[in-house]
Amino acid sequence: MRNVVGKRFVQIQSMPASASADILNAQRLKRPNTPHFTIYQPQLTWLASIANRVTGAGLSVLLYGFSIAYLIAPTTFDSATVIEVIAGLPEGVKYAGKAILAAPFAFHSINGLRHLSWDVTRFLTVKSVYSTGYAVLAASAVSTIALVFMK
Repeated sequence: MRNVVGKRFVQIQSMPASASADILNAQRLKRPNTPHFTIYQPQLTWLASIANRVTGAGLSVLLYGFSIAYLIAPTTFDSATVIEVIAGLPEGVKYAGKAILAAPFAFHSINGLRHLSWDVTRFLTVKSVYSTGYAVLAASAVSTIALVFMK
């Protein structure tokens, strides 16, 4: 019974590897392209997400880089030497360096609190996501300024 009803006739032919690659490339050309994110209008939600990842990665690289440098040359990177080098810099360079360090730290910390609030299912409407996003930007700016001018 199986031989009578379930038989299909499919022709199979052997091809060289180059022919199968040509068929695959022709099929790929017929596939629709997925839109790239650059065609969309930038939104606060995905800009904040990208900034959170970049600041987290940057702060991690800085921490691990300094830690490894301290392990390799502890006398060069000890606290007294670092303080002495920084004390010898011009005031403008000190403030710029503090701003470069404080801005990602402040943003990443405050945006992390925003993410924690999402984890406990707070502020998840579109309106509150945007309002907390703007609040994070404002609090980050204020915190950065406070950290830069802190003695």
